[in-house]
Amino acid sequence: MSAMAEATVLITHDVGLHARPSVKFTKLAKSFAAEVEIALAANGPWFDAKSIVKVMAAKAPKGTVLHIRANGDGAGDAIRALVELVQRNFDEDAGHVRSA
Repeated sequence: MSAMAEATVLITHDVGLHARPSVKFTKLAKSFAAEVEIALAANGPWFDAKSIVKVMAAKAPKGTVLHIRANGDGAGDAIRALVELVQRNFDEDAGHVRSA
């Protein structure tokens, strides 16, 4: 039996899930073996979270509740990491990359 996990998270980043945030999100999703999908509504449509084209095409602005689900090895870890990334505003402040 494969693991399945899901969560919702509010996008608070000023530009939403576009450009740099989308790249960071898909890059992190790809680091997990589990299949990861996102949706802007609980009933879908669902998009492959490892596809930059599909994530950007979702056009999720600030204030969107992002639905994330994962299935397979590391599903729970993938969900936790992706939710934390969104909650950290994709490691950016006011649309700018945080300095280290």
